[in-house]
Amino acid sequence: MKDKFWLNNNVFITGINGFVGGNLAEDLVKKGANVYGLIRNLTEKSYLFYMRINKKIEIVNGNITDKEFLRSFFNENKIDICFHLAAQVEVGVAAEYPFLTWETNVKGTYTLLEAIRESLPDISAIVIASSDKAYGEYPIEELPYKEDYPLMPKYPYDTSKACADLIAQSYASDLFKMPIVITRFANIYGPGQLNFSALIPDAIKSALEGNQFLPRSNGKSKRDFLFVNDVADLYCIIGENLSQNPNLRGEIFNAGTNQEKSVREVIEYIYGILNKDAELKVIIKFFELNPSTSQGEINFQSMDYSKVEKYFNWQPKTSFLDGLNRSIEWYKNYLANENSI
Repeated sequence: MKDKFWLNNNVFITGINGFVGGNLAEDLVKKGANVYGLIRNLTEKSYLFYMRINKKIEIVNGNITDKEFLRSFFNENKIDICFHLAAQVEVGVAAEYPFLTWETNVKGTYTLLEAIRESLPDISAIVIASSDKAYGEYPIEELPYKEDYPLMPKYPYDTSKACADLIAQSYASDLFKMPIVITRFANIYGPGQLNFSALIPDAIKSALEGNQFLPRSNGKSKRDFLFVNDVADLYCIIGENLSQNPNLRGEIFNAGTNQEKSVREVIEYIYGILNKDAELKVIIKFFELNPSTSQGEINFQSMDYSKVEKYFNWQPKTSFLDGLNRSIEWYKNYLANENSI
């Protein structure tokens, strides 16, 4: 359905080939926006291509760390709103290859913002995707995270997101006065997440295909999970409001459900939905025999979303069980047709 605000707005999305970027692009196209998407490595194994959204947008081939390329792009195209989602998102990869992660997540952020600043486009909103991981590990009694909590990261991925977060705050300050809002969202899941090292797609794929699934921990870690459609909806709300209200510059918004689930609970939900009782018993036995947690992982995380509710009257609409069911149905279709993509 076309939307009066978004109709013919020019929107630039970095990381559009990620599953969040693809879902956001899908929403914006439906609303009538003209979407430009930055892609470094053209891979068709993504939500963007699988759902044929790529046919409805302008793909921009380039690197988020190439300032001259980005500056030329902004000089040549009138961009109204920018969503910066490009990132190396795997905690395990960050632990093994911190340089690659810092190049993408930290350099990519300051390169983009400096290119925008230098090209001086008439841009009304820049939404920067930080992460709940930027907070670092707090005692469980101090959770959920609130926006005024100091950032105290320790591991490479968490540090990369905290650095990008602080850089964005600097560009939003009274020195540069760029129209920036920073988002710190919980773990995002849902249709299109093709990073099968992530818990939910890995467990769903293993259960559907009958493969052995071995968790990387004892199953006690807890996370707050947010469905991707709710995320795309909130990004659109924030982009629109920031564009119309410059006083939002520099604000930070958490989003989650504040209903965290343990790794074990998530797996029990997935295998229960698919009636995979025998396999689930093997996994539970693994949990009981494995005393360790994953290296480089924060143990407990949950998000307070009262600020975003106060500002925009936003609440997560999708229950965890509903989100899992919708995700499972999507993966069934995707995996059945994967070889034909």
